[in-house]
Amino acid sequence: MDFTFSEEQLAATEAARGVFVGVAPDAVPSPALTTGAVAEGFDRELWDRLAGADLLSLLLDEEYGGAGLDAIALCLVLRESAKVLARVPLLENSAAVAAVQAYGAEELRDRLLARAGRGELVLTVAASGRTGHDPAELAVTARPDGDAWVLDGVQTAVPWAYDADLVVVPAHTDDDRSVLALVAPGADGVALAEQVSTSGERLGELRLESARVAGRDVVVAEGAWEWLRELLATGTCATALGLGERVLGLTSQYAGKREQFGHPIATFQAVAVQAADRYIDLRAMEATLWQAAWRIAAGAPGALPLAGDVAVAKIWAAEGVRRVVQTAQHLHGGFGADTEYVLHRYHAWAKQVELALGGAGAYEEALGDLLAAHPLG
Repeated sequence: MDFTFSEEQLAATEAARGVFVGVAPDAVPSPALTTGAVAEGFDRELWDRLAGADLLSLLLDEEYGGAGLDAIALCLVLRESAKVLARVPLLENSAAVAAVQAYGAEELRDRLLARAGRGELVLTVAASGRTGHDPAELAVTARPDGDAWVLDGVQTAVPWAYDADLVVVPAHTDDDRSVLALVAPGADGVALAEQVSTSGERLGELRLESARVAGRDVVVAEGAWEWLRELLATGTCATALGLGERVLGLTSQYAGKREQFGHPIATFQAVAVQAADRYIDLRAMEATLWQAAWRIAAGAPGALPLAGDVAVAKIWAAEGVRRVVQTAQHLHGGFGADTEYVLHRYHAWAKQVELALGGAGAYEEALGDLLAAHPLG
């Protein structure tokens, strides 16, 4: 394990900062000021800038117009995107195209990847299952029918479902295998019902009723869904880290200026101790994130399967980002709840990220199962 970033990974980070420097977090639509969804779609102008900077094709090989980078580079960019509350399907699109590249047939790769890397085609992933608490691959059934597959089931809380050209849907077969079907939201047998996230974004409940998907649009390779699921979870951890770092930075600035009894509150021991605890949370979130991202990028073996490192990272991300925003609200006092101040936006985003793909409790249970199956020492 080497936490030293390569020149290419650092270059991707600098490119991301250059793109995101023009995004004003306090101008991001606020769920506290909007009834229903904060907007109908994502930030298309920012999406185009990301495409122009080749940040949508980070994980793609050169033959598809990509940079051939890895999960670490993606997490570095996601970390920067979270700091400015970037409203784009960067994680979902990047993870989906990476899964297609790694596990999809050549014809599917040739048809989709270059276009997705240029931002012309938007992909998202249905990863929350029927309720948000059950395995996503068990929420939909898939059965072969001639040269097509027939899908039935429901996936809840699909991010950017109304904006995506294709939704990657995990499904299970009669012989207990998992497949990935690329479903067009407007196809026959496919329906969307609007949902709204904690952060105010428009989600979709995806309903499949005998929806037919061409065989060429189904990834049947073993391990595809498991790999995609771990990449999504790790990318979510990177988002949590970026949010937490920005929130602690805001808190530090505020505490250094806000005075009580003639002194900045940052000089009070109780305030300093709380901020120090949250800094420790962020460093633990960072260490466990890079461990998981490195496992994905290197494909290296470990004491536990990859899912174990991802579970540890997700536990720290979910609990850590919650503690950071709660402490920030506490130290800001009433000012933190002011809707003219940006902190409440980060709080809403952090809560959404905490629960995305399952909260800490779900991953603690998964980690316990892995430890039982793979005793250490």
